Amino acid sequence: MRKVLGLLCIILPGVVCMTRASAAESGTDDRLSFSVDGSTLSDTGNGGGGSLGWLHNFNPNTVVGLGVEYEAIADTHWTFGSLSASTTRAVSNGKLSFYGELDKGSGDAGAQRFDYSVADVGAIRTFNQKFSLQLEDRQIDIFMTHGNLPQIQAAARWNPQWLTTVAYAHSVSGNLGTDLGSVRIDRYLTSISLFAGGALGKAAPVALGVDTDVIQTPGTLREAFLGASKSLRRADFTLTGDYLDLASRRQVTVTLSCILHLHAPADTK
Repeated sequence: MRKVLGLLCIILPGVVCMTRASAAESGTDDRLSFSVDGSTLSDTGNGGGGSLGWLHNFNPNTVVGLGVEYEAIADTHWTFGSLSASTTRAVSNGKLSFYGELDKGSGDAGAQRFDYSVADVGAIRTFNQKFSLQLEDRQIDIFMTHGNLPQIQAAARWNPQWLTTVAYAHSVSGNLGTDLGSVRIDRYLTSISLFAGGALGKAAPVALGVDTDVIQTPGTLREAFLGASKSLRRADFTLTGDYLDLASRRQVTVTLSCILHLHAPADTK
C-alpha cells in the first residue's frame, strides 16, 4: 500500500478495510486493493503511480497480504513488492494485534540506481473499543538513507461519530534525522466518512514514503491532508489530498484508492 500520508497516524487502506468487518470476521472476505495517484513537486516536475494488492483471511483473526506498487516523479521512479501479515486475539477489555510488513524493490534517480527496502513491525492494543495504543518500529534502507524509526500512536473514539488520533515518531539510528508529531481527526456520517490532519517536525524525504531522490538531507516538514471515504456495494473508496512542505520543496498529491470485497454480501441500498 502506498504510504501517501507517510507517518501520519492511520494507513488509509487499513481503515477502509475495516468498514466490512462482518465479512472479515467470518474469515471469508478476500479483498483486492487498487490505488492511483498524481503529484506535483515544486521546481522538479509532476509524477504519479499506482498499486495493486490482495488481502486474505486465513481465519477470522489472521490476515495476509501481497502487493506491488510503482511510483515516479520527475526523473525518479521506483517499484516494490509488499508482503504483510497481522493476527489478533481477544484480551481483557479489548483486543491485541500484531502486524508486520516488508517492502522490497529498486528504482532509478536519473542515471543512479538504488535499492528500496522498508520493514515495519508493530502492535496495537484496544480498550473497550474506545481507545487504542499502537507501537511500531520501521527500518528504512533506501539508497544512501537508512535508519530505525520507532513511532507511538494513540487513538480515542469519543462517540460513534468522532475519532482523534495523535502520533509521534523519532529516529534512533542512521541518517533519517526524523522527529515528527502528527494529528488526525475522523468524522463518521451516515453515508460518508471525512478526515483531516497534519504533521510538523523534521524528516528525511524517504521517511515519509512520498519522495525518493538522491538528495536525502532531513529538513523542516509541514504537512496537511484531508479526504473522504465511502462504501458502494462491495467496494470502499477513499479520496485523499495531501500537501507537503519539506525543506522548501512543496509537493501536492491526490490519491484515489479502492478496496473490493470479493465475498462480502452486496449492499442493496
